[in-house]
Amino acid sequence: MIERIYPPGIAAPRGPYSPAVRAGDFIYVSGQVPVDPATNQAVVGDIKTETRQVLNNIRRILEGCGASMADVVRCGVFLTDVKDFAAMNEVYTEFFGEIKPARTTISVPALPLPGCKIEIDAVAYQPK
Repeated sequence: MIERIYPPGIAAPRGPYSPAVRAGDFIYVSGQVPVDPATNQAVVGDIKTETRQVLNNIRRILEGCGASMADVVRCGVFLTDVKDFAAMNEVYTEFFGEIKPARTTISVPALPLPGCKIEIDAVAYQPK
């Protein structure tokens, strides 16, 4: 069974996609950019601020699906400047600590939200 999930209290999607999709025991979280769900406005700043907002958004979506950051098995990180890698990792570690999901980090020339520096997607395993 496939379920498209729009948890309450998250930023409105900026395109034709679901914030999360549950397929069996897996939850796929669409790429998140630094948007404040309370205002639906971009939170563009330094990489630590943006990373924190993105990971808070992912956590909020997962919680709305009955999962947590501890259930994340894989993340994809997209950075507009590879020089931000170390600072991004500092904040990433605050959220995942020793959990350490599998991850790919890719440097990209730009992201869909003008001026933002990071986008992260996630896959969680959470048996019903």
